[in-house]
Amino acid sequence: MSKSLFQKPIEIKISTVVAVSAILSTPDRLALDAALAEMTGGTTDFFEDDLTVIDVAALPAGCAPIDWAGIIALLKKYRLNPVAVRNAPPSMAAEIAAHGLSIETATKPRDEQEAAPAPAKPAPAAVAPAPAATAEGFPGNAGVMIIDTPVRAGQRIYARGCDLIITAVVNNGAEIIADGSIHVYNTLNGRALAGASGNRDARIFAMTMSPELVSIAGVYRTFEDGFPAEYARSPAQIRLVGDRIDILSVNSANRA
Repeated sequence: MSKSLFQKPIEIKISTVVAVSAILSTPDRLALDAALAEMTGGTTDFFEDDLTVIDVAALPAGCAPIDWAGIIALLKKYRLNPVAVRNAPPSMAAEIAAHGLSIETATKPRDEQEAAPAPAKPAPAAVAPAPAATAEGFPGNAGVMIIDTPVRAGQRIYARGCDLIITAVVNNGAEIIADGSIHVYNTLNGRALAGASGNRDARIFAMTMSPELVSIAGVYRTFEDGFPAEYARSPAQIRLVGDRIDILSVNSANRA
């Protein structure tokens, strides 16, 4: 009997989809275009048709109306693929839907949702038990994803709500993403994006650095001319200082 007789016409399964956030602080398309041009440095494949969530929470009150068609076209010009809008007020809902975008409702971190009211009187002094490891509700938990095999070109790994630890090489063309920090106990090539959900305290560590692109909380830095030689062959870390990506030796106070 043919196997196709038992094959369902369609199946729906839970899948992890990684999207970048485009956080707008102005609806001015000329200003946005200039900022994106500076960010990408004219590199046509800086983004690779990444699914994109437009976040409007940072827009000032009383700003000009958003030209959704223009914003969508602008992001697509830089190979960003808008699929949803985050933090939109109800008044924007109809127009957002008319442009084929879904509306993403921001939720509080799980630890805030489950926080119990303060007790009426102080509890006796005691050592609180360590929380169970989980991959949700970062920050404030012990969640971690560990990868022991090489990350191949074209492969994308996302540690949602936790740190990412990789003990093997990350190859060119691979992309690793974490809501927390990234630790590579080997050579880091490819693209590394830490603090993907906005955690500006996240960092990227590697025994040997040779990345194509790094990002902390959405702030990017590329290395078209190669990673700084003084840090490329020794353990280094990458962190966010203000709006600048800093490179720092793990073993000293030197930085680039």
